[in-house]
Amino acid sequence: MGIKLYNTWSRKKELFKSISDDCVGLYTCGPTVYNYAHIGNLRTYIFEDILRRTLEYFGYKIKHVMNVTDVGHLVSDADTGDDKMVIGARREGKTVQEIARYYEKIFFQDAESLNILRPHVACRATAHVNDMIEFIQVLVDKGYAYKVEGNVYFEISKFPEYGKLSGIPIEKLLAGARIEVDKNKRHPGDFALWLSKSKFPNQVMQWDSPWGRGFPGWHIECTVLAIKYLGKRLDIHCGGIDHIPIHHTNEIAQAEAYLGHKWCNVWVHGEFLVLKRDKMSKSKQGFLDLRALINHGFEPLHYRYFCLGAHYRQQLDFSFDGLEGAKRAYANLRQRVLEYRADSNRNHANPELMKEYMSEFENVIADDLNVPLALAVVWKVVKDIKLSSRDKLNLLLEFDRVLGLGFKTIEQKELPEVCQKLIKQREQARKDENWDEADHLREELSQHDIGIKDTQKATEWYWLK
Repeated sequence: MGIKLYNTWSRKKELFKSISDDCVGLYTCGPTVYNYAHIGNLRTYIFEDILRRTLEYFGYKIKHVMNVTDVGHLVSDADTGDDKMVIGARREGKTVQEIARYYEKIFFQDAESLNILRPHVACRATAHVNDMIEFIQVLVDKGYAYKVEGNVYFEISKFPEYGKLSGIPIEKLLAGARIEVDKNKRHPGDFALWLSKSKFPNQVMQWDSPWGRGFPGWHIECTVLAIKYLGKRLDIHCGGIDHIPIHHTNEIAQAEAYLGHKWCNVWVHGEFLVLKRDKMSKSKQGFLDLRALINHGFEPLHYRYFCLGAHYRQQLDFSFDGLEGAKRAYANLRQRVLEYRADSNRNHANPELMKEYMSEFENVIADDLNVPLALAVVWKVVKDIKLSSRDKLNLLLEFDRVLGLGFKTIEQKELPEVCQKLIKQREQARKDENWDEADHLREELSQHDIGIKDTQKATEWYWLK
């Protein structure tokens, strides 16, 4: 089955075709490790994980590369403001290296808790500065870049297709950007490939280069690392939509000026997570990270399920009420998986109906990763009385190869003795038609993360998380 992906470059859904039959090169922009990743960042990594899982589900072999930015990412895309790594070090009274390694470790722990597959190559910018210097020298030699006072800038007028990814002409792109006047630049939109002490005299991270002692610009790292680890032609490049007008536009200019040919076939971008209609950002006070959600009583997979409820190209409004709904839905699914696994009845397999559900699921995920519709298929399976527990379990485990909700590793938690007593007390209260007491006991059980479902035969309980 073919997979259709919305290509930002062409602005339409296209049937994906890999460059090589052997392997798909997938590059995803990684974290700047100066702080915790906020949940808006994590939504992007979840969508990219769904993309990778979908490609692997349909039989593609993937080489997934992601950078770790530990130098050069300035506060502004316009080559102004301090390096974010320096800001983080100053904030916490630590060295840049201490900050980088700490938040890098936390990032990958967060990703693992969200069931995000680890990239095959996770490469630090600081380990590849020499590669960047060599790359920049080629751009200088080819006439695409120029040196002024120890800084090296890419001259966008030399690259006619600059801005095609965003569809915004250079003039309008600059009009909407916060770009300070830099007397060194030939054009306000030219961007830095290398920055020296003439512009940032107090930068603590510096390397020797042909243009003087300094550090690389942010945009150069992704281009260099993608080409180094994935070759001269790239299948898919991902990131958030905020990367389209500047970062990814600059990546294309650098790569294609260097290579002399088209670089990346498919650009896939995820929309924002929004809080009260504002883009979630670390620049806003009190941004939410995964620890904040955990402190509110949620598990990481509750947030993953929440993110799966909206298409990756749609903005997703965050609220704790919405996350609470995702928590209940996930708990329900979790309990169903445990029940299906425990059911000793292995008969009544319905292979034809299972095949229909598999086809429906595959059709929607192959259509530009339509995960909300894939979740709808999951719930149809759960509610279908024509399917046995065995059928349902097998289908859910197969679907979870894409959804990544951890169905295979779900384990039954032991019911504490105090909860067993409360459930018995509630059953007695119902027999006595003492509904106030029954409601009170239900509420008390919920404080222990136990939900209650009353049936004609008995009272059933389930974990709320």
